[in-house]
Amino acid sequence: MFQHSSWTRFAALALAASTMTGAAWAHERERDETAAPIVIGHRGASGYLPEHTLEGYALAIELGADFIEPDLVATKDGHLIARHEPNIINTTNVKDLPQFASRKRKAMVDGIEEEGYFASDFTLAEIKQLGAVQAFADRDQSFNGKFKIPTLEEIIELVKRKSRETGRQVGIYPETKHPTYHQTIGLPLEDRLLAVLTRAGWNHRNAPVFIQSFETANLKYLNTKTRVRLIQLVDADDVNPDGSMSLVKPYDKPYDWVVAGRAGLFSDLLTPAGLAEVKTYADGIGPWKPYLISSACIKRDAAGKCADANGDGVVNEADRQLLAPTDVVANAHKLGLLVHPYTFRNEQKRLAGDYAGNPVAEYVRFFEHGVDGLFSDFADTAVAARVTYRLKHDPDYARCLTAQERRCD
Repeated sequence: MFQHSSWTRFAALALAASTMTGAAWAHERERDETAAPIVIGHRGASGYLPEHTLEGYALAIELGADFIEPDLVATKDGHLIARHEPNIINTTNVKDLPQFASRKRKAMVDGIEEEGYFASDFTLAEIKQLGAVQAFADRDQSFNGKFKIPTLEEIIELVKRKSRETGRQVGIYPETKHPTYHQTIGLPLEDRLLAVLTRAGWNHRNAPVFIQSFETANLKYLNTKTRVRLIQLVDADDVNPDGSMSLVKPYDKPYDWVVAGRAGLFSDLLTPAGLAEVKTYADGIGPWKPYLISSACIKRDAAGKCADANGDGVVNEADRQLLAPTDVVANAHKLGLLVHPYTFRNEQKRLAGDYAGNPVAEYVRFFEHGVDGLFSDFADTAVAARVTYRLKHDPDYARCLTAQERRCD
């Protein structure tokens, strides 16, 4: 098992090597200002099917996603599988299977105690006995338990096959989930991921791959090992009633900063100085979307919390109004960094009141703000919004869209 000293060596290597290589690779890390924004199928087509399944990824591709996003955790025997968290209690039917009842336990993940079933306690053969379930209670539950948990190798094989079938290159956008946690249990993700990419022929600069992480040390380490494009994710706990970001533990800072004793918050990564640091080891940022365009409560109650402003009897995003965009996108682009915000969803309760219940309007607003791509639970809506945006802003796009002999870029 990796101890704290192992993590320290990992972080020190990443820091030293990124200092040496960042300038040398800077010429490779420039965004294409002419490219259309990409659509990333968030956990597959998780708005329609259980997340992180081959069926969900295939649907996202059929709906037009340019990339599909597998979150990666490790099994007991070292295989990388697609699950949103190491604790699989909420995304599989494991709690309903009597043969695994004894596996339920408590564990510390990023300093927080969780109870459930952890992927690292299961071999791949045991994982294959589980079925995926829809994690959102307000979405279709009829497919629960019907689809299996895929490995990264299976996902890549699917993506390659679908690329051939559709005649367009589809990519993968894997996230290394809780890398410090996986280090401490002796199942580090980074070299395993690169080994799979190498076997697939996808461990190179022009591969259809982005690697993302909410931590910084493992991205700095990866920057010394691969030229695959890297994305720094930026999280927060919530959005305050006035539209400012709430940064409460454990969503206040990258967990590798906690372990290393580094001061600061996630939001610091989006300042000009923070973006300049990100530029030394990554190709872009993946911020939670309120960092780019936030919203504030239209009406507040006596305690200062959001109140029901539209009279529908509930309080949700529809009771908020948009604020002016921040300068994060402009500042990132000045440095040549890509900006891929998350997560876009169709449900009206998850849309600010300005959008009048129309999810396309939200996508278009972010496209107009200049993002280079985005993560969506509903790839079809994202693709439709991108077409709408391009019809509005590119006079040649209509001719391309209706042409008989060419595909729009």
